[in-house]
Amino acid sequence: MDKGVFKKNLIARMISGIRPIVFTVIIIAMIIAGIRQADESSSAEGVRLLEEAIMRAAIHSYAIEGYFPESLAYITENYMIYIDNTRFIVHYDVFATNLLPNIMVFDLNR
Repeated sequence: MDKGVFKKNLIARMISGIRPIVFTVIIIAMIIAGIRQADESSSAEGVRLLEEAIMRAAIHSYAIEGYFPESLAYITENYMIYIDNTRFIVHYDVFATNLLPNIMVFDLNR
């Protein structure tokens, strides 16, 4: 038997056996990348929604009471805003009660 033909058949069988493994690894990598992207998008959306909720509550307070709340605690107590302190840091800065406060939300998981 010709040894050259045997070696070519062996290499061809090895390559054909590796193809499904490589294909599977590529598919798994694509799935993981998609999950990470969805998680980052969800995180950014959570920050945006919390920031908007706090801003709406502050504006609502100004419309009803005539001034912007002086603290974030006032908003959470009176306007039913829940802030997950293990996930978010909220910066609420009031210069004056008649000026719109500076509100920034940071995600601790990013």
